[in-house]
Amino acid sequence: MKIILDGMGGDNAPQAIVEGAVASTSEMNHEIVLVGKQELLQECLDKCGYHGDQITIVNAEDVITNDDAPVKAVRRKKDSSLVVAMNMIRDGEGDVLLSAGSTGALLAGGLFILGRVAGIDRPTLATVYPVIGSQPSLLVDTGANAECKPKNLLEFAMMGSIYMEKVLDRTNPSVGLVNNGTEEHKGTSLTKEAHRLLKESGLNFIGNIETRELQNGVCDVIVTDGFTGNAIIKLTEGMGLMVLREMKKRFMSSTRSKLGAMLLKEQLKGIKKEFNYVEYGGAPILGVKGAVLKMHGSSDATAVMKTILKAVPYVEEDVVGTIERSILDLSENVSDEQF
Repeated sequence: MKIILDGMGGDNAPQAIVEGAVASTSEMNHEIVLVGKQELLQECLDKCGYHGDQITIVNAEDVITNDDAPVKAVRRKKDSSLVVAMNMIRDGEGDVLLSAGSTGALLAGGLFILGRVAGIDRPTLATVYPVIGSQPSLLVDTGANAECKPKNLLEFAMMGSIYMEKVLDRTNPSVGLVNNGTEEHKGTSLTKEAHRLLKESGLNFIGNIETRELQNGVCDVIVTDGFTGNAIIKLTEGMGLMVLREMKKRFMSSTRSKLGAMLLKEQLKGIKKEFNYVEYGGAPILGVKGAVLKMHGSSDATAVMKTILKAVPYVEEDVVGTIERSILDLSENVSDEQF
């Protein structure tokens, strides 16, 4: 397997990207290709003391930043690390692409360079959603599609279910539709029609779910439009950090014994770990004709390493191929008017 890594994308690139790549070589034997400015990437490898042959470099002189207009940058910056890496996936020179760079550019590249899976109207950005004390859920969509049609939510649910089963090893994952009430008749015209499609889809659909239940692990795959999903993930991240900060401040100041303080500190560490995006290995862009994983923009070396390791089952379990086959089966069972 050949893992293509955008060496210039992200707040901590290229050093953190290279460090994560080097760290992953002790965990797996697959080849890693760093794409970006050759001299900078080689300097980072030298700093890490790496002299093996598992990691190679492909030169790309340009960089797409978060300040660039995504579509325009993908079309004009042909020698950027992201575009060169995306072309390698398209041309069969790599099996999976990982980037901590611009989400918009990564989505645009996926659409314009790789193209959509046949039958998929819109790809989705899927993000692992933390559940305290239990296995995490998967939230789709988290920002790729601000406005959706009912059939898009059906596609998101199907693709999310496949990813949960193949990569996160969740058998027959349950699917819930975000709504303002659990009753079937509640919601907008979008959620009402999406509810009907999901109910008839053959997926393990449990019905409407309210956002207050997400943290309790109410379902494996959380389905919503990208505007709502992006708001959910950012609100959860902000609330989680605030709660942890306040817990630490108040309880540590009220804990009188050193033993009690140590025990509480360990509990807080455990909760913080469950909320930490680093633990979950990137967000897949599902529905494009290639395996693509988006890393958090502020990813450190540990986050990069974990994403590389998560990319292995993504490829080995043929998630993209499974989506292609499943969408064909789904389209045969749902009328053109519905789908």
